[in-house]
Amino acid sequence: MKPENFLPDDYKPAEDEPFMNERQLEYFRRKLLAWKEEILEDSKETLADLANSTRNLPDMADRASEETDRALELRTRDRQRKLVAKIDAALRRIDNGEFGYCEMTGEPISLKRLDARPIATMTLEAQERHERSERVHRDD
Repeated sequence: MKPENFLPDDYKPAEDEPFMNERQLEYFRRKLLAWKEEILEDSKETLADLANSTRNLPDMADRASEETDRALELRTRDRQRKLVAKIDAALRRIDNGEFGYCEMTGEPISLKRLDARPIATMTLEAQERHERSERVHRDD
């Protein structure tokens, strides 16, 4: 019997299980797919709203306000488009058996971190080192 057939709805990965066993992988696969579906649904709503909100407002302040709102919404959608790409990459890592392991050190990423951010590719410590390094190079 495959894990997706018996994974309880209230299942949460636990530290006392083997790391990235079939149940944990299925849990994160479902979590990622639900997140992706939510983002795609929001994008459809945004497109519909943008198509319906095309108005010619005579007041310059109203028009500027609407344009600012539209630009902000489009920027948000662009960030979410990039997020979908990261979700797809995480799903590929699940399929390849690489999910849950730090791309820098090869160490397991904590279950708490993965539950909070299932697209994480580094342990918290490796991420902090990476960000410190970016700050140093950015200041040069």
